[in-house]
Amino acid sequence: MDHMSLPFDTDEMLKGLKPWIECESPTFDAAAVDRMMDLAAYDLAAAGAEIERIPGRMGFGGSVRARFPHKDFGKPGILISGHLDTVHPVGTLEVNPWRIEGNKVYGPGIQDMKGGNYVSIEAIRQIALAGLETPLPVTVLFTPDEEVGTPSTRELIEMEARKNKYVLVPEPAKPDGGAVTGRFAIARFNVRTRGRPSHAGWALKDGRSAIAAMARKILEIEAMTTEDCTFSVGVVHAGTWVNCVSSSCEAEVLSMAKRQEDLDKGVEAMLALNGEENDVVVEVTRGVTRPVWEPDDGVIAMYELARDIGKEIGFDLTHGSAGGGSDGNFTGAMGIPTLDSIGVRGAGLHTLGEYIELDSLEERARLIAGMLLKLK
Repeated sequence: MDHMSLPFDTDEMLKGLKPWIECESPTFDAAAVDRMMDLAAYDLAAAGAEIERIPGRMGFGGSVRARFPHKDFGKPGILISGHLDTVHPVGTLEVNPWRIEGNKVYGPGIQDMKGGNYVSIEAIRQIALAGLETPLPVTVLFTPDEEVGTPSTRELIEMEARKNKYVLVPEPAKPDGGAVTGRFAIARFNVRTRGRPSHAGWALKDGRSAIAAMARKILEIEAMTTEDCTFSVGVVHAGTWVNCVSSSCEAEVLSMAKRQEDLDKGVEAMLALNGEENDVVVEVTRGVTRPVWEPDDGVIAMYELARDIGKEIGFDLTHGSAGGGSDGNFTGAMGIPTLDSIGVRGAGLHTLGEYIELDSLEERARLIAGMLLKLK
């Protein structure tokens, strides 16, 4: 018996996945993420794993590490690395509820990346039920903070990766269904402008608006974008009263580059914005960074194995480097063979129309099962 004859059942997978989607788990709500970790821990244990719960820190939820029984238990094997946080606030289910329409299954976080995480567990469960043993021991690590750059669990992921020979990341497949074999570098920045408060009605000229200064700064930052390094401002917070000239404004900036040297130049340009203009102080500080991950022979060998398994299943798995960070950036940049984005197909991640393709549940469960049975 091999991965092709495992009895994956799409209806059964939908039944198991639905509670995951209906347990909303936005990164900034640690209690919500922990509820999701409870569900995952139960399903991992029911698939035969020994479970460890790792407490959260820095205000984030905790993590789950699951190790499956194996004759070589504790020796280097395969790490499946996934995150259970989503970008969608609690209440998004009202706008994008769990529903099945034709070949589409909707819900917040279903594509990024609860669907891929769930089918990974299902692959392991079906292997165990069939009485098969993977050549290498398998560990699953689910973390709570990938959507904000993994500030609280990077060391945990990197240390777990060091203990293993291979890393599989079931992030959503690329639009053509392809896998990711490299990722661009990403840096985050926090920008603050500090002005001078005054009454906006009778003493406007006495004030120095931190909001107005930030508005100019945002245009300046986004104008720094080139083919080699992009800059975008995604979050702005300021002001409490419309009749007060705002004395403080905060923004978050994301920068992405295909090469580390271009990102390093971008970091330099951002930090050079520190200073004072028109009595308004501009402060730029570094946030979390993801290193460039460039594929090596180990990554390409993993991809070729996955492509062969895909052909047996009936599809052609493409590959390439991608923008948008993932925890694969860390393990890939460490030189540990990593195959990313082998999760479910779908579209609309990070939007209110997020969905997966129903028939990709079985396809991806079979792909992951094949990888687990063939990686040596």
